[in-house]
Order: sequence, then C-alpha cells, then structure tokens
Amino acid sequence: MNVLFIVLGCGALYVLAYFTYGKFLARKVFKLNDENVTPAKEFEDGQDFVPAKKGFLLGQHFSAIAAAGPVNGPILAAVMFGWGPAILWCLLGAIFIGGIHDMGSLIASVRHKAKSITEVIRLNVTNRAWILFMVFIWITLVYLIVAFADITAGSFVGLWRLEDGSTVKGGGIAASSIMYLILPMIMGCLMRYTKLTEGWATLIFLPLVGVAIVVGQYIPINLPIDNPVIAQKVWAVLILAYCMVAAVVPMWLLLQPRGALGGYFLYAVLLFAAIGLIFGGFKIEYPAFRGFTAPNGSPLFPVLFITIACGACSGFHALVSSGTTCKQLTLESHAKPIGYGGMLLEGMVACVSVACVMIVVAGSDILSRAPNFIYARGIGRFMELIGIPATIGISFGLMAFTTFVYDTLDVCTRLGRYIIEELTGWKDIRGKALGTVLTALVPVFFIFQTMTNPDGSVASAWSIFWGTFGASNQLLAALALIGISIWLKNGVKTPYVWLAAFLPAVFMYCMSMWALFIAVYTGWILGKGHPVIPYVSVVLIILALMVGIETVISMWRNKKPIEQRA
Repeated sequence: MNVLFIVLGCGALYVLAYFTYGKFLARKVFKLNDENVTPAKEFEDGQDFVPAKKGFLLGQHFSAIAAAGPVNGPILAAVMFGWGPAILWCLLGAIFIGGIHDMGSLIASVRHKAKSITEVIRLNVTNRAWILFMVFIWITLVYLIVAFADITAGSFVGLWRLEDGSTVKGGGIAASSIMYLILPMIMGCLMRYTKLTEGWATLIFLPLVGVAIVVGQYIPINLPIDNPVIAQKVWAVLILAYCMVAAVVPMWLLLQPRGALGGYFLYAVLLFAAIGLIFGGFKIEYPAFRGFTAPNGSPLFPVLFITIACGACSGFHALVSSGTTCKQLTLESHAKPIGYGGMLLEGMVACVSVACVMIVVAGSDILSRAPNFIYARGIGRFMELIGIPATIGISFGLMAFTTFVYDTLDVCTRLGRYIIEELTGWKDIRGKALGTVLTALVPVFFIFQTMTNPDGSVASAWSIFWGTFGASNQLLAALALIGISIWLKNGVKTPYVWLAAFLPAVFMYCMSMWALFIAVYTGWILGKGHPVIPYVSVVLIILALMVGIETVISMWRNKKPIEQRA
C-alpha cells in the first residue's frame, strides 16, 4: 500500500475533527466569548504580556509545543510496536484528549487572568494540591530539559555519511543553529523599532534561515574536543546557557519572532512531506503491528501511551498554554485555532514522523540510529523529489528538529522561572535569577552523569530519561485535565460537559501511574536501568497520589472558583 493513503486519511480526520469536535468544545464546553478582555490586553506590559496576531501566535505556540516530541516519540513507538498503533494513538489522542487538554489549559488560564494551570488548580482545588503540583511540574521540566538538550547537542557532533557518499556535518548543524538564533533577534528589533511589518519581516528573514541551513555545512563550528561524548556534553551546557538568557529577555526580542519562524519550519516539513508522499510513490515497507510486546520487552500497554506524548497528548502543552500563550492571546475565539488546532497540527507532524518509519524496511541499519536522524533522512528523501540534494535535505530535517527543540527549551526554562517565582513569592529580580539559574543548572548534573543501558553499555541521557519523562509528562497531562474538569464542573452551567475532560484524565492517569510502577519494578526488583530512575518514579507516584486525593475531596466540596469570568 502507498504511504500517501494513510497520511491523507489522517489529515482528513484531523480537519473533520477541527470543524466538529473543535466547534463543540468552543461553543458548548468553554463558551468562548470575544467580549471578554483577555489578559494580554488588560495587563499589556511589553515584557510578558504582549497581544499577538492569531497567525503569529499560532506559529509561536505550535513550535513551542512541538519540539522533538512529535518526532522522537512516534518514531520510537512505531519501531517498537509497528506503525498501526502509533498512528491510531496519534489520531484518537490528539482529537479527543490532547485537543481539550491544550484548549482547556489555555482558556482556563485566560479566564483566571493568565494564571498558570497550577494556579487554576489552587483556586479550584486546594492550596496543598497547588504546592504538590508545582513541585511535580518542576521535576518534569528538569527531565524534559535534560532529554531535549542532550539530543540536540548530539546533532552538533560528528557527521553522517549518506548512501551516495556525501556527508552531513554535525558542526554545520551547530553553525546553522547559531545563525538561526541571531536572525530572530534582528527581526524582533526591526519590528519593534522600525515600521517593518510582520509580513515583510517573514518574507525577509525566512529565506535567510534557509541560507543559514545551506551555509552552515560550509562553515562548521566544531569544539576543540576529540572525545565526541565530552563534546556533546559541552554543547549541552552551552545550550543550557542560552536557555538562561532566553528565559529572561523580553518576548518580543526572541520568543515571538523565533517562534514564528520556527512555525514555518513545521509548515515546510508538512509541505515537503506532502510533496514526497504525493509524487514519491513510497510503499509501506515496515510492519503495521509487531505484537503487544516490543523486541526490547516493553509492553504496548502502557508504554505506547507514554512514549508518544507530543502528537497525541502532552502535559507540557498545559504549561505552554497557561504560561506564555495565555499572555499573548488577543481574543478568546483564537483559543480554538491555537489551542485545539495547534494540537491537531502537531498530530499531523507525528503522523509524518511515523511515515518516515513506514518507508524503511524492517531490520534496516537506519532503524538503529537516533530518531532525529531517521526523521531527517525521511524528510531528505521527500525533498529529493524536487531536486534538493540529500545533504541539504537531511540538514534541513536536522535543523528543523533542532529548531523545534530550541523553542521548547527556552520556554521550559521560562516556565521553571515562573514556578520558582510563584513558590517563593519573589516577583522581582531575585525570583527571576533564582528560578532561571536553578531550572537551567540542575539538568547539568544529569548531563554530566555517565549513563548506561541495562547491559552496561554507555547510553545517551535522552534515551535513559525518555521513558520516565514520558510517564511524568503524561501524568502531568492527567492532573491538568483533572484541574480543568473541576473548573468546568464548578463554573460552567451546562451539565456534564466536565466529563469531556474528566474521562480522558482518568485514562491518562491510569496509563501514567502504570508506567511509573513498571519503572520502579524494573529498577528495584529486576535491577535494570539507571539507579536514579526508580527513586524519581517513586517521588512522582507519591506526588500524583496526593494530588489525586486532594482532587477527589474537592470534587465533593463543589468549590467555586475565585477568579472566573465565564
């Protein structure tokens, strides 16, 4: 069968869902109303609260939530269990769970004057649940930063030799990345201090990003370190240093223009994938289903649902929606295309990632490479159909992957800063400094640890922590959905609409807790994996159980939200 038919079918289902279930959520569940003044307008300060145009904000939000998640997770899951379960979870998860999670987090935050999802829980559940949830989120953010910084740094080291003998230099990807970070800052300054419009800025700077991708391979930046493992760790530290700066600079200088450009990367990937799938005639080579147990021993339930987070449902999205996007939303009606539509677009990116596995023959050496290379190779093959050399195509794929991660990393650091500020009550420079430094420096400890697989071989940090990150991330989604459920139950007059969020919350909670218990059993009973994994898993289980108990109690209290407009 041609891969095209599967991907087209996925796209058609996402479009249908947007105009049906998305419409139901907007009108019946959340009752979006443009007469309500959003926090972006009410508290506009030019720093954190900055109203943004719908398309501009969609690109920034889309690139922030996507990152490496809809690439890594779907590819790993498709390789383990076959492309069928991966595609099915991306469809059902994004439409019925991830969509209401993202849109609900965004509009709940807007209705609570741009308070984070943690504050929504404090106002609708209890103060104790708020503290527990804050700690849980911060731990999850640290995991995410470790995994994404490490896998991005891996793209900057070594080289990839292609079938035709050409090479893609890791130092070239690093050079392109640095140029990519400089260009948005120039764009932001020109848009703020001159009459340069958003449209003209995009027309000027988007081609320059393309130039940076090509030029990077001719002026590679290589660290003067012979050991590639050490070089990767140093690159990871440099990336974290960048995150510290990005977390405190005004949004207009870096986050908004870079997010907008990053959004076009995602659109371009979808475009090239469409061209490749329509005209390439690629046949499905990989099996649709490999069984309920993967070759490495992982069970499909619950591993599939914590391996694929972004692309189906991801707790991190709640932090983005209620952390940065809510402070830029101009009208409530924009929550549908940005919150729900953004999740469906990410689901489509995940389906494209799965397609990159579908066209590979089972047993190929390519499948043993990191997910970002499998993804980049697939995108490169699609781009070859329009005459773009494989070297440039794969460089584009790796650069797109890196771009997604940058967007998430600095958003994560900024969100970690917000959490520390809220926990300490320090809203001044002390809170910014402590929150930023603490969130960025703790991951350094894990990055410089020597990670090993169960067989004793050295492994990358991202591969060790991905499973636990996935479980904690999905549990975060469950807790966010629970908070949204209680807010809807207490504040929306339409009966039973809260079940639209509560039923997905129960499913995500069960899958995530199941996965964490497996991690504890594997680490302490079987003695496999990194020793820190079971300890952190136990902490997460205890926090989740305590939040769950607080939630059950609050469900019966029928507590009225303090600051709600609808």
